[in-house]
Amino acid sequence: MSTAVWSAAARRRLSGSGGETPSAQPSAQPSVQGKESISTLSIRRLNRRELPQHTVALTRYLIGKVVVHELPQGRVSGRIVEAEAYPPGDPAGHHFRGPTPRIRSMYMAPGHAYVFFNYGAHFMLNVSSEPQGTAGGILIRALEPLEGIALMQQNRGMTELRDLTSGPGRLAAALQITREHDGIDLTASPTLWLGEVLSSADAAENTRRPPTIGRTVRIGITRAANRVLRFYECGNPFVSGPKRLLASLAGGAQVRNGERKKRRARR
Repeated sequence: MSTAVWSAAARRRLSGSGGETPSAQPSAQPSVQGKESISTLSIRRLNRRELPQHTVALTRYLIGKVVVHELPQGRVSGRIVEAEAYPPGDPAGHHFRGPTPRIRSMYMAPGHAYVFFNYGAHFMLNVSSEPQGTAGGILIRALEPLEGIALMQQNRGMTELRDLTSGPGRLAAALQITREHDGIDLTASPTLWLGEVLSSADAAENTRRPPTIGRTVRIGITRAANRVLRFYECGNPFVSGPKRLLASLAGGAQVRNGERKKRRARR
């Protein structure tokens, strides 16, 4: 079962912000001396056998799971709250025109990292998602920061928590994920891996319930732009993208729910 976990640090820093983007001292640069303190989270590694063998199903499954990177300075991690599916034959996918050396990781068994450099500016983390030999990928679009927040702030050179890992380029920079991690097995690597939160020393501040998952069209593409293949955790402030898109969909869902209730009442 996926577990919705708000990190205690994230809760404390976001509380009392009145909905505005929180920040530490505006001119202060976060500092990390030595190794980050020992984690209070218990995170179980995912194994390949439990991963759905289908891009769309795996994308939904990954919402609520955790990306962990063991750095020399300490562990950084974040809970996946937004991801996009790029299944086989998708005109918007890098694999649409067939295999090339650059995208070899997309043809690996589910759970391998495919990392590419986008527009010469940002690295982006993807997860391979189809049986070996068939290309498919999942773009990890946003994380909720869990562990090593100060270290992630240092990696990004900024302090605003809500923007720290909200967006694929931002989260890769915060977790120091680069092209050298392309092809890593995220179910077996000792340094960069996928997991699931089991427990926390801050259990009183966390909720243990399956996330409510929403779907929208994907962001920033022109081909197959009408396909509803972006998954996100409803109500999570770390989800990226246009908030008006989420608001309009939420409003539409409320209208449809209301119409369904009226139809049931007339029966």
